[in-house]
Amino acid sequence: MDDEALFGSPPVTVAPGAVHLPGWLSAETQADLVGRCRQWARGPAGTRRHPMPRGGVMSVSMTSLGWHWRPYSYARALPDGTPVQPFPELLGALAARAVEAAYGTPHEGDPYDVALVNFYDADARMGMHQDRDELSRAPVVSLSLGDSCVFRFGNTETRTRPYTDVELRSGDLFVFGGPSRMAYHGVPRTRPGTADPALGLNGRLNITIRASGLPG
Repeated sequence: MDDEALFGSPPVTVAPGAVHLPGWLSAETQADLVGRCRQWARGPAGTRRHPMPRGGVMSVSMTSLGWHWRPYSYARALPDGTPVQPFPELLGALAARAVEAAYGTPHEGDPYDVALVNFYDADARMGMHQDRDELSRAPVVSLSLGDSCVFRFGNTETRTRPYTDVELRSGDLFVFGGPSRMAYHGVPRTRPGTADPALGLNGRLNITIRASGLPG
């Protein structure tokens, strides 16, 4: 894997602890990650749209690595007993580099041990939510591949305003921790057809890397 990053655009602080690094991943790394996401989606646990506790089904397809996530808990296996796929070391290393790039200091907190690979087709959305199922409050690392999206980054108290809409493009990195770790965030829309055709991806992939803080 070519893990060299591009730093052509300076970091943008969206809120205290929330940093957007445009174009952080090289084209080679993006292509490599797309290929790996396809492998992870094939299983054994595969990809799925989770049912929500209050009804409905998520429009985003999700693959879990390291720990299986479903609303709103983690487990080592799917409900049918299928073991979750291992957390790839390369994603842990990438997350550590991402935190250092965003904050200028090495990551020294809980180790990264879970990744959620979300696929957005043209109609997929993600409602405003907090990443609160982890015991750890290590920064969340988010990588974008394929189509651009509108990423809505809000406050820690409510799903409504104030929030900031950020366009995330393929190769962008977004890190949020510290006072922004529990901020509500979501994806109200994607921009279909905006991916570089050379990437060979129709839609958007988002790799969210987290430290669960869970034992074992």
